[in-house]
Amino acid sequence: MTGPREAAPRRSTARAAVTGLACALLLAAAGACRSAPSSRPGAVRPGYTERGVASWYGAAFHGRRTASGEVYDMHGLTAAHRTLPFDTLVEVRNLTNGSSVVVRITDRGPFARGRVVDLSYAAAREIGLVGPGTARVELRVVPRWPGEPPRHATYAETRFTVQVGAFRDPRRAATLQRELARRYPDAAVRSDAGWHRVQVGTFDWRREAETLRRELARLGFTALVVPRV
Repeated sequence: MTGPREAAPRRSTARAAVTGLACALLLAAAGACRSAPSSRPGAVRPGYTERGVASWYGAAFHGRRTASGEVYDMHGLTAAHRTLPFDTLVEVRNLTNGSSVVVRITDRGPFARGRVVDLSYAAAREIGLVGPGTARVELRVVPRWPGEPPRHATYAETRFTVQVGAFRDPRRAATLQRELARRYPDAAVRSDAGWHRVQVGTFDWRREAETLRRELARLGFTALVVPRV
């Protein structure tokens, strides 16, 4: 009679220990989910924040394929992050000067220790990062613009470029293209119907093209954003 009565507490104790361990593991997993972004598309909700050092990358990578398969355009508002899903929109705020910019994650990196994001040249210019090279920033995942679909849904649809001039004389177009190419390697002349158009860049989002247009305006060029035909 004493055996069964003594065995019952041992089973109860073992059951409690297993239950406690399971709860601890579940709580730990829940904590990990709250603290780290998932690599699955759409898994990171707006509001996720992270702080660290930002850097930027430019002409040496311009025109190369990114980890997402897109071609890197140094004049677009894009960035590289180690884990955030591609197409995630992130507001990057420079903690030194308070400037901010919204970028789209298209690449993986940075690979330098202690850095949390690599910005495109255009994004780095927006927050005053080009000169210093690095700065402490805060990242915050933000909602997609109203009505703006993920990039893959519009890949074959309208894209944009920045047009700096249109000439009947091909020599004038070539002269302007050479001038621009010193600063923008992808400046090109595109000709049709007797017109020779000098254009810079190819962008998936109009807002990225507008950033380059504003930069060209500051340099004294009259430019406009047009569909990339």
